[in-house]
Amino acid sequence: MPKKIMVVDDDPAIVDYLVSLFEDNGYATCSAIDGADALDIIGNEMPDLITLDLEMPNEWGPRFYRKYSQDPALADIPVIVISGLSGIHLAIRKAVATIQKPFDADKVIAIVRETIGA
Repeated sequence: MPKKIMVVDDDPAIVDYLVSLFEDNGYATCSAIDGADALDIIGNEMPDLITLDLEMPNEWGPRFYRKYSQDPALADIPVIVISGLSGIHLAIRKAVATIQKPFDADKVIAIVRETIGA
């Protein structure tokens, strides 16, 4: 069973790109368009890793992270912040990585492999 990555971003082009990138590298995926949508999906999908945008409508990234990380069943899911905002390294201190948009696909895959394996 392949490891599953949840992509949370309000930009459909970014979601499509990351989903394709991860699937092309052997990962299963699920996605959400904002933190509120992600909260509805995360418990059912139980991803092995989350890529998370910070600035989204309805429920922004840090608030989504705080909510899901309070659930003991979800708290250990690693998160990679991928955002166009400055100062992103401060938004979620427990993130395994913070990546500025635009990003290098090879760098993203390398971080994913380092974090959850191939």
